[in-house]
Amino acid sequence: MRICVTSTGNNENAKVDLRFGRCLYFAIYDTESNTFEFVENDGVKSAQGAGIAAAQQVVDKKVEAVISGSLGPNAKRILDAAGIKGYEIKGETVSDAVKFFMDNELSTIEKAGPSHLGMQK
Repeated sequence: MRICVTSTGNNENAKVDLRFGRCLYFAIYDTESNTFEFVENDGVKSAQGAGIAAAQQVVDKKVEAVISGSLGPNAKRILDAAGIKGYEIKGETVSDAVKFFMDNELSTIEKAGPSHLGMQK
């Protein structure tokens, strides 16, 4: 299984990022090989549609779960259509979030969060 965690950095000790469309990196953890792949989020560069671009990038990476603070309506719709479940982030670091997921301690994201959350300061 491949799990995507929104991250502020490109290593497993990086802090988690509560934003989806505007997170800096996607930390993709493979549960079979116990390895991470870190991918820069293309959506962060988008003037608009960051959530859509980020969601498509995650779909293309063939992940089965996304761990983030919030998913905007467009991103959630794309992930839902692809059968990718969203989970609420827990923990300070990427490795913390993965551990909570593996221990089945994360809640699913049932409703989309507000649009443009990542652009708010």
